[in-house]
Amino acid sequence: MKKSTWIIIIVSTVVVGFAVWFFFIKKAEEVIILETEKVEYGTVSNSITATGTLQPVDTVAVGTQISGTIKNVYVDFNSPVKKGQLLAQLDKSLMDAQVQQFSALLQQAKANVVYQKSNNERQSKLFAVGAISKADLETAIYQFNSSKDVVNSITAQLNTAKKNLSFTDIYSPIDGTVLSRSVSEGQTVAASLSTPTLFSIAKDLTKMQVQASVDEADIGNVKKEQRVIFSVDAFPTDTFAGTVKEIRLRSSVSSNVVTYITIIDAPNADMKLKPGMTANITIYTIEVKNTLLIPAAALNFSPDSLLIEKYHLTNINTPIKKSGSRRTKNKQASNDSVGIKINKGIVWIKKDSVTIISKTVTTGLDDKTVVQLVSGLQEGDEVITGYKKVLKKDAAAVTKSPFMPTRGGNNRKPSQTQQH
Repeated sequence: MKKSTWIIIIVSTVVVGFAVWFFFIKKAEEVIILETEKVEYGTVSNSITATGTLQPVDTVAVGTQISGTIKNVYVDFNSPVKKGQLLAQLDKSLMDAQVQQFSALLQQAKANVVYQKSNNERQSKLFAVGAISKADLETAIYQFNSSKDVVNSITAQLNTAKKNLSFTDIYSPIDGTVLSRSVSEGQTVAASLSTPTLFSIAKDLTKMQVQASVDEADIGNVKKEQRVIFSVDAFPTDTFAGTVKEIRLRSSVSSNVVTYITIIDAPNADMKLKPGMTANITIYTIEVKNTLLIPAAALNFSPDSLLIEKYHLTNINTPIKKSGSRRTKNKQASNDSVGIKINKGIVWIKKDSVTIISKTVTTGLDDKTVVQLVSGLQEGDEVITGYKKVLKKDAAAVTKSPFMPTRGGNNRKPSQTQQH
C-alpha cells in the first residue's frame, strides 16, 4: 500500500475511537446543587377541620293558639316583614259569635244585679218593721251577692272570647325574613295538643352562624374567639371568615364517633350565605403572625460524605451521616406560656459557594411545612433543605430555572396541618 493510504487508515481509526470514547465511554461530569431557602417573615399556625351547617342566628316559629280555618295569607317565602305586621288571618265568624253571646249574657247579668239590689233594699226595710223573717232577708242578700259574682264570671268569659278573637290575626313578632310558609288559604289548623307552626321567620340574615360538629380528639384545642375560615359548595372560590362563639357541652354520637356542637359566628353582609348550606370549616387553634420562618425540611437535613468532598464544613457539632442515610436529630422540648413547644434543632447555612455552616436554633410552632424560628438565625439567611446531583452542563439551567418552587414570606397563607 501507499504511505498515504496508511495515514488515512490510522487517522480514521483514531477519530472513530475518539468518537466511541466521547459518546459511549466517557462519563458525564456531575456537580452538586444545594437546595436552599431564605429565612423570611410570615405566619404559621395549627388548625383543625370540621363540617357544619349554616343557620340564621335567631329564628322564630310563628304559630296559632286557636284552631280554625285560614282565611287570608298575606306573606310568602322570602318576604321581608316588620314587627307587628299582619301575616295571616283565621276565619272570625265563630269567635265573633262567642263575643256577641257573652256580651248579651253580660247585659242580662248586669240587669239582674240591678233587680237583686232593689229587692235586697226592699227586704231590708220589711225586716226592719218585722214584716219578714231574717231567713227571707238573708236569701235576698245571697241573691244580690250571687248576681254580682255572675257578672264577674261572664265578664271574664267575654274577655277570653275577645282575646281568642284577637288570636285570629297572626302578626310577626320580629323584624326579619320569612323562611318558610306551612299553610295556605282554606287550610284548617288544630291547636289542641301543640301549637301548629304557620311561618318560620329569620331575624337577620346578614348575621349567620355555623353549627359545626367537631371531633372529640380536636375539641380540647378549640376555644372561644378563635379565628375560623370556611367555604361552601355554592362559592368554591370564595373564603368566608368567622369566629368561635360557643362550644356546647352536650355531645352526640354517630357511627361510634363522638362530636361536639361548636357555634361559629359568620357575618353575611353580602347575603351570599343561605340557611342550610354545608360549610367546610378550618379552625385555627394556634396562630403566630409576623414571625421568622424556616422550612421544616431544613431541620431534617445534615451533610453526608458527598458534601464533605465538595464543601468546607465549619462549626460541626453533629456527626456526619453516610451517603444516602437519614438521621433524625434529638430535640429538647419545653412549653412556652401559650402552649407552644419550644425545641432545639440544628440547621445548615450556606455561607458561600464552598462553605456551609451548622447552627443551633430554637424553634416554636411547627405546621409540618414551615417552623417558627425563635432564635439562632436572621432574616435572609439561606438554610439548606437538601441537594441534588446534576450534569455540569445543566447546572446553570437548574440554578436559574423559573419553575423552581419558592416559599412566600409576609403574604404566606397559614397551612392546614390536621384533617379529620
